[in-house]
Amino acid sequence: MASVISASRFTFSISNSARLCSNARVWLPSSICLLSWNWNSISFSSASMSESAESNSVLPLDDGGAKAEEAADVLVQYVVLRRDLIDSWPLGSVVTQGCHASVSAIWLNKDDPHTSEYCSPQNIDSMHKVTLEVKGETQIVNLSEKLKANSIVHKLWVEQPENIPTCLASKPYPKSVVSPFFKKLKL
Repeated sequence: MASVISASRFTFSISNSARLCSNARVWLPSSICLLSWNWNSISFSSASMSESAESNSVLPLDDGGAKAEEAADVLVQYVVLRRDLIDSWPLGSVVTQGCHASVSAIWLNKDDPHTSEYCSPQNIDSMHKVTLEVKGETQIVNLSEKLKANSIVHKLWVEQPENIPTCLASKPYPKSVVSPFFKKLKL
């Protein structure tokens, strides 16, 4: 599988037969324009397509793919909406509730190292959010309690003055830390 590169930073996808995640981030000098994937190494060729394959440099994956594991453990923010509200409120209103919860969780944790990295200039254009749903109010309150019991920092957004819990957003966490708490929820 090959990808033509025009910028110095890009995301590439790996075919289903590959062993690594599909959202690995790779930083390359801008002079590199072609990426070829191989099971244990990444091969780069220069801008000239006429150069021989022998002149390509091969960079082995050190530590048995540890770099890929780091890429797989991206910082992610989970946002959970109530299905009953999605079905009964205007879509824009429900989306706004999710935005409120997300921004609130970020702001309340602005000094947290993960939040700082998530919002850093080098990551601002590549934030990862996962939006999920629960059936209704009881489920979102139960999820909030479960997260509190496990010290997962989040914001349960309660719409005022109606006092309705509408959605929940976690602060940014490494995906491996927080995903088990959300794995049973629907996209």
